[in-house]
Parts: sequence; structure tokens; C-alpha cells
Amino acid sequence: MTSSSSSSQDTKRNAHSYPEGLRADALMEEDVAWSHEIDGERDGDQFDRSERAALRRVAGLSTELEDVTEVEYRQLRLERVVLVGVWTTGTAQDADNSLAELAALAETAGAVVLDGVIQRRDKPDAATYIGSGKALELRDVVIETGADTVICDGELSPGQLIQLEDVVKVKVIDRTALILDIFAQHAKSREGKAQVALAQMQYMLPRLRGWGQSLSRQMGGGRGGLATRGPGETKIETDRRRIREKMAKMRREIADMKTGREVKRQERRRNKVPSVAIAGYTNAGKSSLLNRLTGAGVLVENALFATLDPTVRRAETPSGRLYTLADTVGFVRHLPHHLVEAFRSTMEEVGDSDLILHVVDGSHPAPEEQLAAVREVIRDVGATAVPEIVIINKADAADPLVLQRLLRIEKRSIAVSARTGQGIDELLELIDNDLPRPSVEVEALVPYTHGKLVARAHTEGEVISEEHTAEGTLLKVRVHAELAAELAPYSPASAR
Repeated sequence: MTSSSSSSQDTKRNAHSYPEGLRADALMEEDVAWSHEIDGERDGDQFDRSERAALRRVAGLSTELEDVTEVEYRQLRLERVVLVGVWTTGTAQDADNSLAELAALAETAGAVVLDGVIQRRDKPDAATYIGSGKALELRDVVIETGADTVICDGELSPGQLIQLEDVVKVKVIDRTALILDIFAQHAKSREGKAQVALAQMQYMLPRLRGWGQSLSRQMGGGRGGLATRGPGETKIETDRRRIREKMAKMRREIADMKTGREVKRQERRRNKVPSVAIAGYTNAGKSSLLNRLTGAGVLVENALFATLDPTVRRAETPSGRLYTLADTVGFVRHLPHHLVEAFRSTMEEVGDSDLILHVVDGSHPAPEEQLAAVREVIRDVGATAVPEIVIINKADAADPLVLQRLLRIEKRSIAVSARTGQGIDELLELIDNDLPRPSVEVEALVPYTHGKLVARAHTEGEVISEEHTAEGTLLKVRVHAELAAELAPYSPASAR
């Protein structure tokens, strides 16, 4: 508080007459001597000590478009983004489709797309991705729309990110960071979260930025003394080392989880249960197809990457043969290599399967591009030798001319609708015909005391005929070599 001048002068005159212990008390009496009538007009508004020490909001410095100071008026607001792409190859329609997909990704991540621009170049600019002049034009677009984020349709180097941000003066992210953010939102299982975290750290490691103390050397490097023996690591170097240590730990955890899934796969192989993997572009309807075929109850949503965690369900063909059906993570154009590497253990379900159901969205403007993007990832995980059936989903909403074109181009294809059930029965028959069949056909009269062999013949093989006689069960089955050897002693020929 401010004291009156007369009180201050009296205190100064009598300071020498107070003992040292009472001088502080005399100074504290200045607050008591302050008068509202005398000093209020001169000193203006007075504040308590806590109010003077508190942080105070300075009006006019907010970068938000609207003032949201009052708590009762605050709302959750989505990021407002401007999209920018570089058109290097293909047609103008291809470039527009790529940017439209980027807009769908941004909306899935929780952003509001305000505008999108494309720059025609032979290759992206090494400094600012779109060139210095176009970067200034992009800055004008950002100011005009009031955007707070720019999303680039490509993977930017650390230098491109920094220099483009310096020009546009708002946050800049690339396609890879956007997809990683979506994966981080949608991962639910422990393995999925670990795989996404590993991919994010791989992406973040070369893009760490440092300034101020982050670039200063830490003290010490010796084993004793006053900790001044040579420069140590910088803060940013310490961060990188810790990220590498976390990445190594994460890889070990994912490897342990992979072991558990491998044990389950080996059990299925031991029981000779065929496996079918559903692969395809994101939002093509893979989970809907899984639900339609098995009643799995997997989440279905009209959004990109709605489900990330692989789901394996038991299914049965019309002829009664058992097989497993696995729903895998969706693919997308230019899928970040960090994600391909992190999700490699999950994608091994595709490589180890006996049949791939390649689902494509028949109502998409460019289904051929979806097919090419998925096959590129299938090639990366080494599953090109696995037989493939192309399933053109959403036939009820697709253009009939597009369906005819796809059915003509893809020789092993079928048009279905997971929503209405159109073509599902034909698909089940196709799966039944394409699943690997047991190679050995045997006939055996199995005694009733060996009912386990009959049960195994039903689960592991294909029963052609079955008859119950007085001596036992007369089976004519097609089974694998191991089970055929166990059934051989009961063949009617050997009994004679």
C-alpha cells in the first residue's frame, strides 16, 4: 500500500530514536496511516498484495479470433486448417483427389478445413516445400481465413517445416504427422498404443528443435572434481538419447506381444485351420464385412482408420469347413513408412494367411488408386504370393459403370454390399472354393472308442461321406498327411 507523505517524513525523522527491533513495527504502521479520503484520489485504485503478484491478462495480445476470457463462454473449438499440396505427376484430378483425401484425414483428426491450395511444380521446393513466393501467398490465405494450422500433403523435412513456419507464422504439420495423430486417437489395445508410440518417436527424433538452454552444454563429463571437466551433452542431445532408449524398450515390448500372437498362429497351423485376412483401403468397409460374415460386432464408423486393432474371428464355410477371419489395419496412399515398420507385426496376419480378401470402395472416385496403394503395402510385408479375391464393397452406392469396369479389370473379383447383404452368399462360396483343401483322401472305419479321430476329421479335414455302422463310423474324408497316417490303420482294406 502507499502511505501519506506526512507519515513517511515522521517515520524518517524518528527512525534513529527507535530500537532496532521496533523499527520494523513502525514501518508497518504506514499501512494503518493510509487514509482513503486523503490518499484515495491521489493514488487511484488500490490492490491487495495477492492481486498485485498475480498474472494479469493483457488485452489485445490474443491470437484467437474470438475473446474467450470468460469461463462460462468457453467451448471446445477445433483447429482451423488450410491444406496445401504439390502437384508433381498425374492429372489435375489426381491432385484434387489427393487433397480431398487429406481433407478427410484432417476432419477425422478433429479439424475444420477452411481452404486448400495446390502448387504445380516438378518437385517440392527444398526450402519451403512450395517455394518462397507461394509461401508468402499462403501466408495471405492463412490471414484471410483465420487459420491456425497449415497441413502439407506430403512428408516434410525438418528444415522445410521450420522455414515454412517462419513464413506463414502458424503451426505447420505434414501428412505423416496427421496420420500419426489419427492413429494415436484411435488405438485402443496395449499393442496398438505401443505401435503408434514407436512410430511417433521415430518420426519425432530427427525433428526435435532446440533453442536457448536446449543448445547449451551441461556441466560435467569427468568422474570427480567440481564437475567442470569438459563439455557434456546438450539438452537436445539428452532428449534424443532418451527417445532412443524408449524406442528400444518399445521394440522389446512389441516383440513380446508378437510372440503371444505367434503362439496363437502356430496353434491354428497345428490344427490345420485355414486363415483368411481382410485387407483394404481405410473406410472401404472391412469391419462391416467382418461383421456381416461372422457377426463379430466390431466398431463400424464412416471415418478413416476407425478401427486399428486387428480382430480375429472364427467362421464357417457353407460346406462346414472352419477357418479364421482377421480384420487388419486399413491402408492409405503414401502410408508413412514409420507406421509400416511399427505395424509390421500386425500386418504379418496378411502374410501368414491362406487367402486375402482385398476390399475396395466401389463408390470411391478412384478405386483403382486404392487397389494400387494397398497392393504396395502388401508387397512391402511380403505377401504377394498369397491368393487374393478383390471384393468391390458398397455396390449399392456405386456407379454401375464403375462396377463393370472393375469386374472386367480384376479377374478374381466380386461385387458385394456389406450393408445390405448383396453378394455375401456368393462370396462365401468363393471363399469355400479358394481355401486350401486337404491333400489326402482316405476311407476309414473308426471304432466308436476312438471318437476323437472322427471329431478331428470334421475340424481339420473335409468330410465327403459319413455312415454309422455296427463296427464304428465309416468315414470318407479328405485330410492332411498327418491325420491320414493316424486313420490308415482303420481303413477297410487293411482290416481285410
